[in-house]
Amino acid sequence: MAATTYYDKEADLSLLKGKTIAILGYGSQGHAHAQNLRDSGCNVIIAELPGTDNYEAAVKDGFKPLSTEEATKQGDIIVFTLPDELQADIFRTQVRDNLAKGNIIVATHGFNIHYGQFNLPQGVVAILIAPKGPGHLVRSEFVKGGGVPCLIALGEGAGDSERKIGLAYAKGIGGTRGGVIETSFAEETETDLFGEQVVLCGGVSELVKTAFEVLVEAGYQPEMAYFECMHELKLIVDLFYQGGLNYMRYSVSNTAEYGDYTRGPRIVTAETKKEMKKILEEIQNGQFAREWLLENKVGAPAFKRLRARARKHQLEEIGRRLRKMMSWIDAKEL
Repeated sequence: MAATTYYDKEADLSLLKGKTIAILGYGSQGHAHAQNLRDSGCNVIIAELPGTDNYEAAVKDGFKPLSTEEATKQGDIIVFTLPDELQADIFRTQVRDNLAKGNIIVATHGFNIHYGQFNLPQGVVAILIAPKGPGHLVRSEFVKGGGVPCLIALGEGAGDSERKIGLAYAKGIGGTRGGVIETSFAEETETDLFGEQVVLCGGVSELVKTAFEVLVEAGYQPEMAYFECMHELKLIVDLFYQGGLNYMRYSVSNTAEYGDYTRGPRIVTAETKKEMKKILEEIQNGQFAREWLLENKVGAPAFKRLRARARKHQLEEIGRRLRKMMSWIDAKEL
């Protein structure tokens, strides 16, 4: 059954008239939501920490950032665009006691709502408005007259009136131009985490790194290994993006296509799929969420150690040098 999808004609922007939208955080998603909503005629206020780059960016863009407490007091719709690991403490210490009956919490990712990190007071409900793209794309597509598709979901106690508010909000950021798909907090959160861990970040990163190591350990030059296992991945992903797997296979050589069909299943095996299912189970039962939240409670030592080690891998060192040879790449170095 096809998912329920809403477009411009089914969203009434006037429902936001007279309401104050408080955006907590002026980072990737926050800056895009704030500017798009303002351009759509909405009353938008920002919460940011003085002295930060995001605070200065908000001021440069014409906003006057407030404290989280003050923005929450003034807001009718409170939008969380903060990092997942910070939201629960900020909600508990700076937001909850400043909410009023009738306020709506907008989550741009379902993590904290789904895993019970927000203890919402009586009369306050949450909805999800999650653009399926990074903030810079949400902004640039809106400016061009387009829009990034969004997801919408209703939290406990929310009904059709909140859905209409959510669709108005989605229209304000351009989402209904692309289409807004109805989902649930559980589905959005669990599929998002699964995709990140198994494919988009964890799976791809480990595949690239391990393939690079295999070639280098076999005596091939690391530069050749980098080009074949990392650099050219973008060419393939762009074909996926444009037309799916079939378009990629149509676009590559017959040799590559045959290797795809016959060797790919030897890399992603039944054992791999079994491990994917285990990871999904850890997401569904909350094990990953508990692990990540606890890691941050103690200052994220394991996370920082893993990050530092990953940045020193030979793949990264070779990549930094080779990217300098390619002037067309907008190289980003940490």
